[in-house]
Amino acid sequence: MAKYSWIKEGVPQNLIIKQVYGIAFSNEGNILLRVEDNKYKLTGGKPENYDKDFEETLKREYIEELNIELEGIYYLGYLLVEEDNNEKYAQVRMIAKIKNIGENKPDIDNGKTYKRFMANIKNVKNYLNYPDLAGNQLIDDAINMAKEKYKLNFNEEEYFV
Repeated sequence: MAKYSWIKEGVPQNLIIKQVYGIAFSNEGNILLRVEDNKYKLTGGKPENYDKDFEETLKREYIEELNIELEGIYYLGYLLVEEDNNEKYAQVRMIAKIKNIGENKPDIDNGKTYKRFMANIKNVKNYLNYPDLAGNQLIDDAINMAKEKYKLNFNEEEYFV
């Protein structure tokens, strides 16, 4: 089973980056989750050769998967993944603010239409259900950074968009 470690520094140049995922906040301070096969997930994907940076990857993935525009994007850190075969790679995590929620459309890569759920920050870890400390640490750090960067008013109401 893979081992995950949460690192709040830049990704070392010699480490392959396999993912860029975001924790996207609404104006009310809720976190947007993608619902796939009745499981709640963050949104993101693999950096493509034509993406100039992490921010561009994240913006592209949110448009493709959820038809949502982002703004105010900040680097948060990365999960260091150590596979059983000793392969190591990075999964970058960013925070962002939702700029615009478009009409829900199918993902252009696979044709699936995902549900979009706004989770309260107090419940988001229950929905994501990360089995390791690293996943929960990154959510705590995302919430703390969002409080500082976005000056949000946090709402307890949860809803589908």
